[in-house]
Amino acid sequence: MTQGESDADVRQLYEDFAKVGLLPLWTQRESLMPTVPEPLAVPHLWPWAEVLPLAERAGAFIPVGRGGERRAIAYANPGLPGLPYATPTLWAAVQYLGPNEVAPAHRHSQGAFRFVLEGEGVWTVVDGDPVAMRRGDLLLTPGWSWHEHHNTADRPMVWLDGLDIPLVSQLDGGFFEFGPEEITDRSTPARSRAERLWAHAGLRPVSAQDTANSPLAAYRWEQTDAALQAQLDLESEGHPGVVEPGHAAVRYSNPTTGRDALVTLRTEMHRFAPGVTGATTRTVGSSVWQVFDGSGTFELGDQRFEVTRGDVVAIPSWCPTRIVAALNLDAFVFSDAPVYEALKLYRTATEH
Repeated sequence: MTQGESDADVRQLYEDFAKVGLLPLWTQRESLMPTVPEPLAVPHLWPWAEVLPLAERAGAFIPVGRGGERRAIAYANPGLPGLPYATPTLWAAVQYLGPNEVAPAHRHSQGAFRFVLEGEGVWTVVDGDPVAMRRGDLLLTPGWSWHEHHNTADRPMVWLDGLDIPLVSQLDGGFFEFGPEEITDRSTPARSRAERLWAHAGLRPVSAQDTANSPLAAYRWEQTDAALQAQLDLESEGHPGVVEPGHAAVRYSNPTTGRDALVTLRTEMHRFAPGVTGATTRTVGSSVWQVFDGSGTFELGDQRFEVTRGDVVAIPSWCPTRIVAALNLDAFVFSDAPVYEALKLYRTATEH
């Protein structure tokens, strides 16, 4: 057989592979199994100064109801064109609820949370339990929980939505169901029933069973703020507690198991003291950060993003990350870490 005939035979083999839907590994290996993660998502900054006016305009023109269901505007990563995803596994959005507006009940397989950046006077009703929403609070909506919102104030409220929509979509595991047209509970208690039962540090109801997601509906800013400040105070007194010098952090956890508050999403709050430069780290899995207060710089590979209150930053998998505080920096972050840990794929490295 001549070389030309051999090449023709190989070409014919590949054509026959394609006809029956086959692809040979030897032509695919580098893209299937790269030496390090090669995410499609890119580091990206959404400035709050640009996002908020657009959310306000949407509030003026777009109604909330059974059509669009929520006035939520997704942060779309430019590395994932045509998809409303912040990263391949994380969905993030700014949600705007106007004065005296209501968002009727629904539920879905996807796990969700709300982190409040602006306003107060909104209650979210989760599985029939009215939960007050205030600046700095983290509110949970575990998968398949009924949830609805109503604004009792004459001012709008804006918050960050975080969900595992892309992950559930890839797994073909999503279900969705509409609830009643009208708000089922318009009461406005200062504390939800879940808080009355569970929000007592170190104390667990003997009657309660373990749950996959946290039974605590709200994690209040006053407690988060105090916990972060305590770490920095202990550091100044010469005691351990901080992640690294000048860097305090807390993780929102499930009081029944000690694990993450939501099974697919890790949620944390970080505080960097004025002028602190964090270590450069890489982590398998992606994250989304929102600056709660203060200002600083996110150094992501060869890109530098100057950030201030409200700004949102997406960080892809294995991207070198260093955070530098200016006067001070408080930042909320959520990630897909629990999924990677469960699959034994999680890895992190610190660069010196």
